Amino acid sequence: MSKQKKRIMAITLIGVLLCVVSLLALHVGTIMIPIGGGIQSILNGMGIPVNFTEPITAEQEAVLWFIRMPRLIIGLLVGGALALAGAVMQGVFSNPLADPGIMGVSAGASLGAVIAIALGVTSLGMFYMPAFAFVGAFVSVGITILLTLRNNKLDTTTLLLAGVAVSMLLGAFTSGILTMINEYRLREFLFWMVGGLDFRRWDHVLLAVGPIMTGSVILMLLGRHLNVLVLGDTEARALGLPVMVYRMLFLFLASVVTATAVCVSGSIGFVGLVVPHIVRLLVGPDHRILLPMAGVGGALFLVFCDTLGRIIAQPVEIRVGIMTALLGAPYFLYLLHRLRSKGGA
Repeated sequence: MSKQKKRIMAITLIGVLLCVVSLLALHVGTIMIPIGGGIQSILNGMGIPVNFTEPITAEQEAVLWFIRMPRLIIGLLVGGALALAGAVMQGVFSNPLADPGIMGVSAGASLGAVIAIALGVTSLGMFYMPAFAFVGAFVSVGITILLTLRNNKLDTTTLLLAGVAVSMLLGAFTSGILTMINEYRLREFLFWMVGGLDFRRWDHVLLAVGPIMTGSVILMLLGRHLNVLVLGDTEARALGLPVMVYRMLFLFLASVVTATAVCVSGSIGFVGLVVPHIVRLLVGPDHRILLPMAGVGGALFLVFCDTLGRIIAQPVEIRVGIMTALLGAPYFLYLLHRLRSKGGA
């Protein structure tokens, strides 16, 4: 079978699996919703009048539209954003271990969140914690870039080291604040830190959809430029690519989508690290195809983990941040072992 046919089959398979998992996410849980009735309700809500089965109850319809639908959409947005940003970071740094939080985005967001909790502003409205987290994430990225920028040049190795150092510093500040807040606020932060999609509402969707979709679309359109950037600075300049401009653009856009995702879902690991590797094995290294498929694959992985966490521990649920680690870490170790056994880098 040709490489092109394998790629088409992989893309089709990922798309079909995403549709199946999304349907399951809407219909399974503590309150089961008939798939036919749920689809009918969704179509009617979209203005498409159909009546091919018994309508679902008022309680089921409320669960579908006000609990599971926003939760699903947030899962799709966050999973896609993290995986897409991970693929971009791995390309920009030419490092397969790079992930969306490599520049201190997650550490900065965590510090912003704990400051919001310590000040007690989270009780004033649902948008205060995401706002503080977003500001913290961008302050962290700004500090990392300022520490690295010399003579209008940005060395990727130094940037990686600066990101690790800034993350550790901000983590120390976060730990220090946590030791001074009361137990109730400490539980609130830990609940956010684990990462989850529960209690997501349409307001969270409105908060996330603009920055994530805008940043993701621009990154996908720049896939060809990332292919050139991966060749190395000398080769990229020889082909007429302004390396510094595009490297900063990729880092900024990846930070925007990552910060927005962390703001609405908390810290969720391994999506941006593992999913790009899996997708790269299926569709190849061409970023024009890899970036959009990494987004789709990330959405599939996160929604699957969230749905599995709701099913296997009913009536309680395992938060999605725990599920991504439980599934992602062993697979990543398997990938490392496979590369090592084959003599890969």
